[in-house]
Amino acid sequence: MKASIRQAAHIEQIRLRKDLNADALFATMRSGFEKIKDHRPGQVKHTLADTLMSAFAMFSLKDPSLLAFDCRRLDDPDNLKTIYGMATIPSDTSMREILDPVDPTLLRPLFKDAFRPLQRGKVLEKMVFMEEGYLLNLDGTGYFSSSKLYSPACLEKKSRSGKITYHLQAVGAAVVHPGFREMIPLCPEIIRKQDGTTKQDCERNAVRRMLVKLRQDHPHLKFIVNEDSLASNAPHIRDLRELGFRYILGVKEGDHKFLFEYVDQAVEDGQAVELVLPDTKKEEISHCFRIVYHAPLNKGNQDIRVTFVEYWEDNPKRKKPLRFSWITDLSVTPDNVYQFMRGARARWKIENETFNTLKNQGYQFGHNFGLGKQHLSEVFVHLMMLAFLVDQIQQLCCPLFKAARKLYRTNRSFWEKVRYHFYGYVLKTMEELYYTLLLARRRNLTS
Repeated sequence: MKASIRQAAHIEQIRLRKDLNADALFATMRSGFEKIKDHRPGQVKHTLADTLMSAFAMFSLKDPSLLAFDCRRLDDPDNLKTIYGMATIPSDTSMREILDPVDPTLLRPLFKDAFRPLQRGKVLEKMVFMEEGYLLNLDGTGYFSSSKLYSPACLEKKSRSGKITYHLQAVGAAVVHPGFREMIPLCPEIIRKQDGTTKQDCERNAVRRMLVKLRQDHPHLKFIVNEDSLASNAPHIRDLRELGFRYILGVKEGDHKFLFEYVDQAVEDGQAVELVLPDTKKEEISHCFRIVYHAPLNKGNQDIRVTFVEYWEDNPKRKKPLRFSWITDLSVTPDNVYQFMRGARARWKIENETFNTLKNQGYQFGHNFGLGKQHLSEVFVHLMMLAFLVDQIQQLCCPLFKAARKLYRTNRSFWEKVRYHFYGYVLKTMEELYYTLLLARRRNLTS
């Protein structure tokens, strides 16, 4: 039998920010879902808002599959209805049928709804990079692959033997800062087989679509797009300029022979800025930089002039030194080049802190929750990313969430305890749940 839990009076109450805690953010999601028109005529058993909220709750609680969530729905729906604000909870089959026809672009406004309190609460101001804007990491990733299962949205790969593999990919975007572990994920852009064409979609096209939509959503925000060397080409740079984005793009010598030859000549002519900075913690390590201003991107696009920055670490303990090169339109000087390097290298956060977390720390990004015949897999990706956004906002802004999270070594073990308490106690809010975690921990320490 469940034990009724109320806020433990002897645990010091932690003040929560009005719009930046789990319960407020869940209400924001619910409100956003209610604005989406139901595609089914007449009266229905499960409203579209309830169905969307049910799927969001599944990702929010990190249930490993639709079947697992369905079992919990049958065993104990009370907390789900109370905390996530649902009147009814559909079965796994009904959820797939209801969500499959939903246009995933209708979920885009919810990312902006969750983003807005971060702006109002001055949280974003802390993440401004080099006084230039917000670092925006972009990268593509796959989230489904099969030689048997497929949907109309799937891309196709054909091997030399003629075997076809069906797969789905998305471009993710996140606001990051080298001084923060947390990131703010934005609405993903799905790479899918386009309707009415046999031509495959690609990451470059998806990135352009994403940037156009992002600029429409946030016309006045200053972004610094941070991407790998595949993005350091003239058409993309022209797109960035047209849309008002600054950029940091990786470059490799094998892909930019003309640029690197220009840099070598600039070094030989004494036109490069070179400096060595000692490491503040380890005396044996030095940070080496080379800056060349107004360098041509390549032989065919010499009108595009960039600042070239090269960095390598002088560390006698490393057999192969770390070495990176970037092009940028930021104002890089000897005074801020170390800061620039830290921001440029923070590009890995989109892979490690975003995709790796989604795939390996409870969100089940690589699990097939359902392909559907229209948009099901894409709807699930958007809802999963919304759940991840809510968690990141809590980690960034909610002291109660952070206090509860610190009790556990890994995200996976934390969410296991969250589910255990969620389905083990009568709760009215997530605030109560986090207090139960703190209370349980205190009892373990004093027993």
